[in-house]
Amino acid sequence: MRFELTDDQQDFAASLEALLAAADTVAVARAWAAGDHAPGLRLWQRLADQGVTALLVPEDADGMGATPVELAVAFEALGRHAVPGPWAEAAAYLATELSGAAREAIASGTVATVAVPPHTPYALDADVADRVYLAGSDGVRTATPGEPLTSVDRTRRLFPVTPGAVHDTADRSREAFDLAVLATSAQLLGAGERVLADAVTYVKQRKQFGREIGSYQAIKHKLADVRIALDFARPLVFGAALDPTPRAVSAAKVACGDAAYLASRTGLQVHGAIGYTEEFDLSLWLTKIRALVTAWGTPGFHRARILETLRSA
Repeated sequence: MRFELTDDQQDFAASLEALLAAADTVAVARAWAAGDHAPGLRLWQRLADQGVTALLVPEDADGMGATPVELAVAFEALGRHAVPGPWAEAAAYLATELSGAAREAIASGTVATVAVPPHTPYALDADVADRVYLAGSDGVRTATPGEPLTSVDRTRRLFPVTPGAVHDTADRSREAFDLAVLATSAQLLGAGERVLADAVTYVKQRKQFGREIGSYQAIKHKLADVRIALDFARPLVFGAALDPTPRAVSAAKVACGDAAYLASRTGLQVHGAIGYTEEFDLSLWLTKIRALVTAWGTPGFHRARILETLRSA
């Protein structure tokens, strides 16, 4: 099966790419990591104005809105540009789980985050969010964040939360969780694509012994392996977007996590010593990939879920 975006979806992707390419997202991410959230919040609102936070919010009484395909398109762009913030938490999980005024607030650009134990035990960027929630078996509760924990990705600040009053008792948690997994998978795909693109650019410029290092067969093979892994992961993302079953989204998460991690390792290897430095922009994607591989369910959890669905089929 071939997955091709419609003209409208391609236009949406192009508009997001144009916005993010002009937004200096590297500077935004570095500022966010340093505790200066103003540039990131301005970008959040611009993306909300583009409809990113409202993709899963029904547009009419019949419940018709955008599809998860648009969600995958948007989150691939967010990953490719290392955009910081609780995007999967707000635009995927809470936009699905909540209802009424709370959902409309997220659609309009209110920054919100959520902890969903056991797979997402901490609320991402709770110090920045206007609304913090804790999702459990009894619905969604408001929550109060505690002291932040350290993440390998300096743009991700994780907070334990204390539950408050029940906010919404509707149980859409399974659907919401799977859409958050799908969104994270698309982010990993976009981040992997960015690392590969930067690595290809670098090996065409870096010379050793009078030759571009990209001319060496061993380097070509490593980069080709990354290209193949990403190309095999992409159909799983958009297949899951068309039919977001637990098996499909878990397969997408595993494939995208493996492909992006391979891209990060290969990108680090071909860049050499400079790739290890925090000042080099590659580090933004390397650490983000490492964090997202285990976000919204570890690879072990998702592999086990795939196995369980195969056993029960």
